[in-house]
Amino acid sequence: MDRPKLPLDGACRCGRVKIRISAPPMITMACHCTGCQRMSGSAYSLSAAIPTEGFAVVEGEPVVAGASTEAGHHFCPDCMTWMFTRPAGLDFFVNIRPTMLDDVSWYSPFIETYTSEKLGWATTPAVHSYERFPAMEDFEPLLAAYAASAT
Repeated sequence: MDRPKLPLDGACRCGRVKIRISAPPMITMACHCTGCQRMSGSAYSLSAAIPTEGFAVVEGEPVVAGASTEAGHHFCPDCMTWMFTRPAGLDFFVNIRPTMLDDVSWYSPFIETYTSEKLGWATTPAVHSYERFPAMEDFEPLLAAYAASAT
């Protein structure tokens, strides 16, 4: 998998909220759960886990919204684009929607989750698939495998 050329800038659909990543992703994912399907208006949502210190909102003020504010989904208050998620209790990373970035040529999901809820025709090139989320003990080996696969 390709590594992104950092830093990478991005924005919501209307351009009022802008973000920057300055650290490589810890892992990339596609989630097939029905919640992500509904929030993204697609067959799955895409995300890249960015270390917290490598992520910044550089312009605008996103709002927390969505089905559960505890999930930490952040949106542009104007165009309501779902931009990133700060999961409660997991302060070491931010899950960004990679399609917000100006350059997504490097992106490919390494794992896919909630395949138990995926649409029958939806496929991804993910290397690892899980019916729900991986077990917590699986994350360290997955992060190491992702790091080793990135060039």
